[in-house]
Amino acid sequence: MMEKLVVEVLDASDLKPKDGEGSASPFVEISFDDQHQKTQTKHKDLNPQWNEKLLFNINDPRDLPNKTIEAVVYNDQKAGHHKKFLGRVRISGDTVPLSESEAGVQRYPLDKRGIFSNIKGEIALRIYAIHDPSPPPPPAPQPQPPQQHGGGGFEAEADEGTPLQEINTNTLDEEIMAGDADKKKNSKKKKEKEVRTFHSIGAEKPTPTPSPGVAVRADFAKSGPPNVMLMQIPKQNPEYSLVETSPPLAARLRYKVGDKISTTYDLVEPMHYLYVNVVKARDLPVMDITGSLDPYVEVKLGNYKGVTKHLEKNQHPVWKQIFAFSKERLQSNLLEVTVKDKDIAKDDFVGRVLFDLTEVPLRVPPDSPLAPQWYRLEDKKGYKVNNGEIMLAVWMGTQADESFPEAWHSDAHNVSHSNLANTRSKVYFSPKLYYLRLQVIEAQDLVPHDKGRAPEAVVRVQLGNQMRSTRTGPRGINPIWNDELMFVAAEPFEDFIIVTVEDKVGPNSMEILGREIISVRSVPPRNETSKLPDSRWHNLHRPSLVGEEETEKKKEKFSSKIHLRMCLEAGYHVLDESTPFSSDLQPSSKHLRKKNIGILELGILSARNLHPMKAKEGRTTDAYCVAKYGNKWVRTRTLLDTLSPRWNEQYTWEVYDPCTVITVGVFDNWHINGGGDARDQRIGKVRIRLSTLETDRVYTHYYPLLVLQPNGLKKNGELHLAVRFTCTAWVNMVAQYGRPLLPKMHYVQPIPVRHIDWLRHQAMQIVAARLSRAEPPLRREAVEYMLDVDYHMWSLRRSKANFFRIMSLLSGVTAVCKWLDDICTWRNPVTTCLVHVLFLILVCYPELILPTIFLYLFVIGIWNYRFRPRHPPHMDARLSQAETAHPDELDEEFDTFPTTKPSDIVRMRYDRLRSVAGRVQTVVGDLATQGERAQAILSWRDSRATAIFIIFSLIWAVFIYVTPFQVVAILVGLYMLRHPRFRSKMPSVPVNFFKRLPSKSDMMLY
Repeated sequence: MMEKLVVEVLDASDLKPKDGEGSASPFVEISFDDQHQKTQTKHKDLNPQWNEKLLFNINDPRDLPNKTIEAVVYNDQKAGHHKKFLGRVRISGDTVPLSESEAGVQRYPLDKRGIFSNIKGEIALRIYAIHDPSPPPPPAPQPQPPQQHGGGGFEAEADEGTPLQEINTNTLDEEIMAGDADKKKNSKKKKEKEVRTFHSIGAEKPTPTPSPGVAVRADFAKSGPPNVMLMQIPKQNPEYSLVETSPPLAARLRYKVGDKISTTYDLVEPMHYLYVNVVKARDLPVMDITGSLDPYVEVKLGNYKGVTKHLEKNQHPVWKQIFAFSKERLQSNLLEVTVKDKDIAKDDFVGRVLFDLTEVPLRVPPDSPLAPQWYRLEDKKGYKVNNGEIMLAVWMGTQADESFPEAWHSDAHNVSHSNLANTRSKVYFSPKLYYLRLQVIEAQDLVPHDKGRAPEAVVRVQLGNQMRSTRTGPRGINPIWNDELMFVAAEPFEDFIIVTVEDKVGPNSMEILGREIISVRSVPPRNETSKLPDSRWHNLHRPSLVGEEETEKKKEKFSSKIHLRMCLEAGYHVLDESTPFSSDLQPSSKHLRKKNIGILELGILSARNLHPMKAKEGRTTDAYCVAKYGNKWVRTRTLLDTLSPRWNEQYTWEVYDPCTVITVGVFDNWHINGGGDARDQRIGKVRIRLSTLETDRVYTHYYPLLVLQPNGLKKNGELHLAVRFTCTAWVNMVAQYGRPLLPKMHYVQPIPVRHIDWLRHQAMQIVAARLSRAEPPLRREAVEYMLDVDYHMWSLRRSKANFFRIMSLLSGVTAVCKWLDDICTWRNPVTTCLVHVLFLILVCYPELILPTIFLYLFVIGIWNYRFRPRHPPHMDARLSQAETAHPDELDEEFDTFPTTKPSDIVRMRYDRLRSVAGRVQTVVGDLATQGERAQAILSWRDSRATAIFIIFSLIWAVFIYVTPFQVVAILVGLYMLRHPRFRSKMPSVPVNFFKRLPSKSDMMLY
């Protein structure tokens, strides 16, 4: 038995031109386990089709997952003696199907060889392994037909028994254009080199050979040549892409399901639960010798059992506890509610009530809650004796029931009462934040400790955990600062502003001259551009001495003063998120906010293929989701010990701006059984920008949960979401696109740049601290991950990603410049002639220029509508450079600040950063040089150059004045579009003149 690896090289598209003539002659070289084979060269074709099968031997099939298949695309320059790199693809052997039927065509984007490689395009491959019981002997080497650099055909006699033949795809026109002399010359060179052999796959029946003129491909569409009007959509690993789904949601079924839940809870699948509300009991009998009773209730359904708290010495206990049993996991038709007495050795039986589930009523909101009833307790034989009564309510409901969040679910039966809150679903709201503006103007009559020394005063202001200082004022007892400090204050304004004036008596020594404590509630608010409140003088109190009496403090008549102006800025939006992912842009004041324009509905359905986060503890994953939009946070219920949780919870937000982002994160709960200082582990995060969603459309997709770790990019599973954006005010939404992104105050009186990042960090800390104090707490690690606290930290990976983003933008400009260069060099004479005609028309009728431009933009937009994105955006691993990041780069990205790495590693990273910064420095210097040359034209730094330029300008002014503008435009245009026969390869006179102008680079010290 012989194992073979089959690599079908089908085609490539949108390759990079490498031959200097706007094209390329590509061929593919496949390498596997020290075996190398090549395809035929396709002459001058940026979208070549090979349709060739290459066969490789698999020496050890068990080692195939550890092997790598490499496909490299080269540009054949001179009959194979020279080649240029066009891109490569590396495929792991563990993804290779073991049969041809399981294999599908995969399109792989071509990777770069280095950071600064300029590569584009993709290649289509079909790879699979086969069993070859009787491998045929390799065919004898056949001399290859002559193949010319200019493109030519070949003649080969195909054996009738060969099931697969190499097909000539070169056109007849290229064959005729090649000269006989070139054929003979290339034929001699071809015989001297080793001949490439294409092996065929053995088969029982010969496969009919397709004719060269017929394209025998129906599995994917061939990409055409690059078009300026087509949108370029970045490609990434298919494993990291979205998967569209069609779950049976009421919103998709258009309310045909006949269930009331579909009218309000239509983005999730209904999940039915058996609810048991244990309210209280009365007249319970005494069970202990001491005449007391410690009752608790046990609710049992099959193998599932829930227990209430036990109340000591209480014959009339009140529990008010709800239990929920999933209908999918019901193991019995009989519900047993038993009252027991807590005892040291064995709990005593008090009484019970039995319910037949077939008789349990069904309740669906908006029905009112089911009223609990009193039930007589029975003994074990079923007799209703004087064992007391218990108040219960039992019904069948769904996750839309208002009792769902507070219920004790059957899958959490082993969670203690103290930790049960950590598993419940909750809704949180961020505190309302304000900017506090404090202007330190001056101080008077400062009294230093050393009477003979003039103080160097500094004002230090503290608000909560925020501390800011002014600059050091001039020496004297009446210093003036006029410094403005900004802080973040949160309602209900429980903090105090502590203003301290200190004297700098030494490099690291400060003495307090006075202090004033001001309540934030006493600070006046300021709405929009109203006048700043009046400044006030405040008394500075000297720090109290130990043992000083309160009466002695009141005797103080003289005190130093400080002049302050304070206000709460209600017209700003406090930035507590990273700007690119903001979900709320409304001002702090409720009176300045606009009406909402729509509703955002999110259905958190389920997850699949989650990574086991607690494998070492013998568990899988205890997953919960957190969603954040605006100031509203939601947390789903924690589903215990499962890799495929099904939440099916739906939440709603009001939308004030469509250009905002909702963030959904998945975490592993480490506080099921206490946890102490343990941190909830992040599983992944999803962001969805609302402006990319069509209104009233339900999007249901599996989103990949990607997490970047020090050891590389990791996919921790997929999150199933249903999203719908409903617009309620179309006019306001359209008008919103013309309004400023931030409130008016951000533009009328912008916050200094040096304050913005610091204020954002403080706002994030306040939000995280406030939400961590809730019950159950939304923990700090989850809040910081959702708010991207470390977004501003240095990362070489992100820097490279941003560099390639800029290069991608500039590639469009480069394409336009190349198109204009092709027009000017008459590469396509027909197109150049048409441009000449269009140019003359626009010059003669200049009023058509703007209409032509806008009409062209309109046509491009209509054409691109066919290729618009059909799915919401998601995390792009390829765009983020996460797949190709070096391990050391990731280790540096996840390092703490300040660093904790050894000195040799820090030195290596510093040297690398210096190398990158050196290149940036060179580019910035070149840009500065060009700008300084432009300034030097009229600055007379080079008197001769300036004189030449002004005399030339005078001549041109006179010439343009006496000559009609259309004539000048036609002459300039025809000169720019002149034929290459009238062009020179040397730089033009204006370019030479500009490069000779002086710059300030020769004035710098190097």
